[in-house]
Amino acid sequence: MHHIKLTLAYDGTEFHGWQIQPGQGTIQGLLAAVLQQLTQESIVVHGAGRTDAGVHAWGQVANFSTQSVLTADHFARGLNALLPPAIRIRAAEEVGPDFHARWLAQAKTYVYRIYRGRVVPPFHWRYVLHDPYPLDFAAMAEASRAFTGEHDFTSFAASSGSEEIDQDRITLRTVFHSEMIACSHESSSPSAGPSGKLPPVDLPWPLPGPDEWVYVVRGKSFLRHMVRKIVGALLEAGRGRIQPSDIPRLLDLRDRTRSGPTVPPQGLCLLSVEYPDPTSSIS
Repeated sequence: MHHIKLTLAYDGTEFHGWQIQPGQGTIQGLLAAVLQQLTQESIVVHGAGRTDAGVHAWGQVANFSTQSVLTADHFARGLNALLPPAIRIRAAEEVGPDFHARWLAQAKTYVYRIYRGRVVPPFHWRYVLHDPYPLDFAAMAEASRAFTGEHDFTSFAASSGSEEIDQDRITLRTVFHSEMIACSHESSSPSAGPSGKLPPVDLPWPLPGPDEWVYVVRGKSFLRHMVRKIVGALLEAGRGRIQPSDIPRLLDLRDRTRSGPTVPPQGLCLLSVEYPDPTSSIS
């Protein structure tokens, strides 16, 4: 038995998310179908994160097991030849039998892009939320830092659709880093905020540039719609409808109806997933 780890990128615009859904085009479903075509086996594909419909990924990680004699490199080339161009395998490698893309993940980094200019360039509209209206960046930056640490994120999680599941799910999450970054109008170099730069990864094209604000969050794991609801709250802070000091209170309320809107999916991208050595290949 061979165990293969994939690092993949995808434009989520035309897909109904990561997870297999009957009758719907999903990333996981397409991967499984193409792998079956390559191996003549029924392949189960595990992903690091279940991105929602319309959400993109640059550093999604998946794994599967197979009895095929194909090498990891053969799988990468075969998948890229048969998958639609919106899904690309960036890397493939053979790993040990204990590797699991989801359960071994130590941290994930997401970015959410907000385009602040009057007109969105046609090369960016699939990947940004357009908000050209007045926003207080300093208030948003201060509010973003309030999400750092271990909190109960019930207020910033969508319902699963089942009251029973919602009652039993664990909503305590740890956020290692939470920051708003403003990209310079003079160049595409990000500025402002404590770190003043985007995470040091091989970023996808098109890069965030002038007239963009980018929210960067790194955490152990995330609840459904959690990042999109956080960004919605940050925009409310930018509009003056809530204060940065309200964030701890909203967390304590554990009431998702009080946390503000859930922003659209197209601005969100799973940037990277981190694993313990020696399996880590995502920077």
